Amino acid sequence: MKRNTIVLGAFFATLLSGAAFAEGRLNIYSWTDYMSPEVIAKFEKETGISVTVDTFDANETLLAKIQAGGSGYDIIVPTHNFIPIYISEGLVQEVDATQLPNFKNLAERWRNPEWDPGLKYGVPFHWGSDSIAYRADLYGKSIDSFADFFEPSEELRGRISVFKSADEIVNQAHLYLGQKFCSEDPAEMQNVQDLLMAQKPYVLAYSSEGMNDRLINGDVIISNHWNGPAYKGRLLAEEAGKELVYIYPKEGVVGWADELMIPTGAQNVENALIFMNFMMDPENMGKQSNFAGYGGPITGQEAFMDESLRNAPEIILPQDAKIVFSFTCTPKAQGLIDRVWTNVMR
Repeated sequence: MKRNTIVLGAFFATLLSGAAFAEGRLNIYSWTDYMSPEVIAKFEKETGISVTVDTFDANETLLAKIQAGGSGYDIIVPTHNFIPIYISEGLVQEVDATQLPNFKNLAERWRNPEWDPGLKYGVPFHWGSDSIAYRADLYGKSIDSFADFFEPSEELRGRISVFKSADEIVNQAHLYLGQKFCSEDPAEMQNVQDLLMAQKPYVLAYSSEGMNDRLINGDVIISNHWNGPAYKGRLLAEEAGKELVYIYPKEGVVGWADELMIPTGAQNVENALIFMNFMMDPENMGKQSNFAGYGGPITGQEAFMDESLRNAPEIILPQDAKIVFSFTCTPKAQGLIDRVWTNVMR
């Protein structure tokens, strides 16, 4: 159900007038280790709104919970290739982000994304890539391909960590095999399954959490990783005299972007809109990026970002890096992905 546009229009007018909102709650469902406690505390202090943050570790988990209804959340943070599903199934409310006062701070490249044209349903949040990272000091070799990950040498076997998310690992397999995302070809998906099944005996953990712990402890040498946590992991590794490197394989990396969205049935819509506007402030988004370790969409946020983050190789793409944004698969393609992942997880 779409939010009544007259009500929203009145709310936007009130927000523009500078009126304060100092009551109520805001329930956020976001990625693990994603929301900055400092930024949340700042929001609570400035608005009087009490915030609760619950977390998930895969887009599939988020989608299943929202599809089941009765989530009780006011803000969710889906990734771009899942956003059209939320829109088409009526799982999120229509919100015209262009009417928020801080929309003026949004960088031009993020104002009309193909997954949410005109930003009718959400506000851009973080963007980045997922790839692999490895302990260079343990491996002793330079990695420039997914080959070391999917077809590991003897010293890597049993010391690999893989995302527990079909959405991401299947796309990486497509890149390595030279195939397009969202394939509807059973033969191509069989190639993906064969690759993942051959890798499986050498995998220590299927998990989208704790990558840095496993890498820094030396439990694994190579792991799936997002660029943001890999940045934080590298700093931790350096403090311990170890070397963690995030890779831009020659086959490419998978690009992603998140949005803040309001689920249908949310109880605190106005507070959610206040939070969306708050996060489009350069200072707030800059501090949020410092915590999450990801790039953001707000012009001027760099002034509030740590110098180490502004210049981080995990955040700044090499000139020759190939980044491929995923997209929403057709039901046929998604069915093949689900079948492959079910077989791998057995």
